[in-house]
Amino acid sequence: MQELIDIINKKLDEYIPINYPEELFESMRYSVLAGGKRLRPVMCLETCRIFGGNIEDAMPAACAFEMLHTQSLIHDDLPCMDNDDYRRGKLTNHKKFSYSTAVLAGDALISYGTQLIIEKSKLPSDVILKVLQQYSLAAGAYGIIAGQIVDIAMEGKPYDFKILEYIHTHKTADLFRGVLKSGAIIAGANKEQLQAMDDFAQNLGVAFQICDDILDETSTYEEMGKTMGKDKAEGKLTYTALFGIEKSREKLNCLLDNACDIMKEQNIKSEIFNNIINSIREKAEK
Repeated sequence: MQELIDIINKKLDEYIPINYPEELFESMRYSVLAGGKRLRPVMCLETCRIFGGNIEDAMPAACAFEMLHTQSLIHDDLPCMDNDDYRRGKLTNHKKFSYSTAVLAGDALISYGTQLIIEKSKLPSDVILKVLQQYSLAAGAYGIIAGQIVDIAMEGKPYDFKILEYIHTHKTADLFRGVLKSGAIIAGANKEQLQAMDDFAQNLGVAFQICDDILDETSTYEEMGKTMGKDKAEGKLTYTALFGIEKSREKLNCLLDNACDIMKEQNIKSEIFNNIINSIREKAEK
């Protein structure tokens, strides 16, 4: 996994050179290259490998999805949204640069991702189109943005499990779905395999978000590099707010068990996916 992360970091650095206007590209680079687990691009590359593809073919899409993820963090940290001062132990983008630059850098990363998929991919045009569809679904009004706006709208409102599922599905699982299905599409996976990746993404993505909900109440700034306890203070709709920490852990483990079952059914052997699943379990139990 670390080898993939090193390759991804090198490619991200290469894909975003500083051009005019310098402040825009410096802002984009600041957040994209700030570190992080690179979970999404790693999953894209690993899925491509699992289904017999060449990871080099999936690299532009993997990096594009990481830029999309970074955009969601930049905008999520803005004062009009979650209003955070720190991310990954560093000042958030709007604190390092300015509110307007952060907004525009996020906007630029969304469109730059599609540009990468089109210009850097050495794939047939029909495959590129299918990957762009996955990217657009994850990025748009049926994906991250839908989850984010409902998340904000539900602050301080009565808790509703169906809405909670909607938020976690669109705010987190949809991006997992996009990277996993894109990797599979690039490798030439069949319909059954694509559906399996869709189901795997839903279970893994929601489990990941439940873990984040738990960590917001149990972890510290030193461990996470961002302000903790904000969800509870702002009355956000989370699994821990609705069910408490222990039942949230039970739900998380059930979802991860489902993900493991899908891997067995599809005869997927992946040390990387096993490590990701185990890492989520371990973090939630601390």
